[in-house]
Amino acid sequence: MNRRELLKFLGLGTTVIGLRSIAKADNFKKKSGPIVLSTWYNQSVTANVAAWNILKSGGNALDAVEAGVQVSENDVENCCVGLGANPDREGNVTLDACIMNHRFEIGSVAALERIKSPIHTARLVMEKTPHVMLVGQGAQEFALAQGAILEKAELSEHAQKAYTEWLKKSEYKPIRNIEKGENNHDTIGMVAMDANGNLSGACTTSGMAFKMHGRVGDSPSIGAGLYVDNEIGAATATGNGEEVIRICGSFLVVELMRQGHSPEQACKIATERIRSRTPRDHNSIQIGFIAINKKGEYGGYALHDGFDFGVTELEGKTQQVKSKFIVK
Repeated sequence: MNRRELLKFLGLGTTVIGLRSIAKADNFKKKSGPIVLSTWYNQSVTANVAAWNILKSGGNALDAVEAGVQVSENDVENCCVGLGANPDREGNVTLDACIMNHRFEIGSVAALERIKSPIHTARLVMEKTPHVMLVGQGAQEFALAQGAILEKAELSEHAQKAYTEWLKKSEYKPIRNIEKGENNHDTIGMVAMDANGNLSGACTTSGMAFKMHGRVGDSPSIGAGLYVDNEIGAATATGNGEEVIRICGSFLVVELMRQGHSPEQACKIATERIRSRTPRDHNSIQIGFIAINKKGEYGGYALHDGFDFGVTELEGKTQQVKSKFIVK
């Protein structure tokens, strides 16, 4: 090989290597700026705005997710989040919530009654106690000691109507995608990344409508309804909590991202695992996961059609994402 041929060969080789580097960079392009996503687009429209207002001003992700899900907790028309939600089969509204920040600090409450914001109480558990979870009367007493107000033990108008109708048969039967609708959202799970690249998440719900008194689902369970690893990413879940608990769903999604899967791929694999391992008829249940990684990439997946989520980034615009699903 003469000098001219050698230079030609080296030049070609440099070009090929350069093209490969560019392609790889394009495939893993990091988004700039903060981002927030939450389950169910209809409530994301307002919940994400509250979170975004904190993020756009340089606020941290923990404050953002707390403020975001509180919008749903304060919505008295919401059937499945907050004190206006549907009761258990005894006629009591019991609330569950958990929160997690970028330092692996966690707080949770379950079966909390007559306290307006369970997510705030969960944060206080995280910040003010040596514990992770408080439940029932103990959670309520703690909330009151921290300045919460004991609300009236009465059902909202729409919840009373739904409960009266349910009492005619008193049948507990999960209905797939019953959470769809303007003010009907099931759990709200929210994960966010702030301008410093730190992640946090929050999850809050009243649980399954007309559940057995004392039933607790995945929403207040760190690793099931929510998980955050600031080195990797964050995930949260919605739907039938028993199935999410069965596989430690949100923790699984984060671990799959650790292995190199994209957020969407990780959510899909977790959903497939639920389908293969649930002893129930999967046609009657719905599961949805959403996730974000440290690159700012996000995704979601569901067991059945009908699940969507909202993503807010860049100039504060909230985009509706209709999730892909397993069962066709």
